[in-house]
Amino acid sequence: MTTTRLDLLQGTLDLLILRTLVAESRHGWAISERIQLLSRDVLRVNQGSLYPALHRLEHQGWITSEWGVSELGRRARFYSLTASGRRQLDEEAEQWTRFSAAVGRVMRLA
Repeated sequence: MTTTRLDLLQGTLDLLILRTLVAESRHGWAISERIQLLSRDVLRVNQGSLYPALHRLEHQGWITSEWGVSELGRRARFYSLTASGRRQLDEEAEQWTRFSAAVGRVMRLA
């Protein structure tokens, strides 16, 4: 089976990043790997999209970051969800549910 690579819309990538950070803080590479794992290799986030999104989310106040050490012993920036980020995630998840249901209806009826 071949892997389909999808270019993610900015809002979708933001939603996925926020969702990935709900359980624990993660460094950039771990966020990307988690999205790929949970999507069963359908979604792959390249570093050129991931880091600008992380900076944008941090600027919005939806995530914070601090330096730490990765599982490989390397210095890495770890990102965590803020209370504001949790509220944003709830809003975006609700919008995504409505949007995907609407697209599904059109696809079934078209």
